Amino acid sequence: MKADINFYFDPICPFAWMTSKWIRIVRAQRNYTVDWRFISLRLINAHLDYGSHFPPEYEAQHTAGLRLLRVASAVRERHGREAVGPLYAAYGARILESGPDEGREPGWQGTPELAADALAEAGLPASLAEHLDDTSRDAGIQAESDEALSLTGKDVGTPIVHFEPPDGVAFFGPVISRLPDDRQAAELWDHVVGLARFPGFAELKRSLREQPQLPSFGVTAQEAGKVEDWHAGSRRLKK
Repeated sequence: MKADINFYFDPICPFAWMTSKWIRIVRAQRNYTVDWRFISLRLINAHLDYGSHFPPEYEAQHTAGLRLLRVASAVRERHGREAVGPLYAAYGARILESGPDEGREPGWQGTPELAADALAEAGLPASLAEHLDDTSRDAGIQAESDEALSLTGKDVGTPIVHFEPPDGVAFFGPVISRLPDDRQAAELWDHVVGLARFPGFAELKRSLREQPQLPSFGVTAQEAGKVEDWHAGSRRLKK
């Protein structure tokens, strides 16, 4: 599938989800096609000791994201690339558009029940949830994750956006905590792509981030989320 935008996502990442919502607005305005591709936070961080680098719940959350990507890989194989976008939307509705997850067991995002419900909403066989533990798919997901990082370098996270592939610009993010309206969405897109296209441009960054305006964080669209310092681009534990 040749698309206008390749969007590499991990389904448990709230900032990737927020950016994907923006991309869907831009897609509708500009008639872009999007190929929803995979990048696994669990696999790209496999070389790290989770116990010393991340908050306690991160390993379970990242593993849940990998489990859901295995299901998405099976969906893409059996139902085509176009089926991935609706499945990602169904994942996000359950994981990030639901209420705060306090009190839930870490890794709840990767349960068979959640996967089966998301598959059914996307019009896909719920039986594909059996691929949550299909580790034979990890090599392909790793290869796609490596492909994404080859476009930007390794010191990034998710999402990665590749505009007009294979030769167009690619960038991490943008990381946004608020969803722009229709006018702002197109304006932001033009600014981001214009900046990324400038020869020699590498980075414009700040590590202070608002918690995104998502129900999973308990932040409404009428308020600003708590500001956090994402050390080294993530909430890794400082030593």
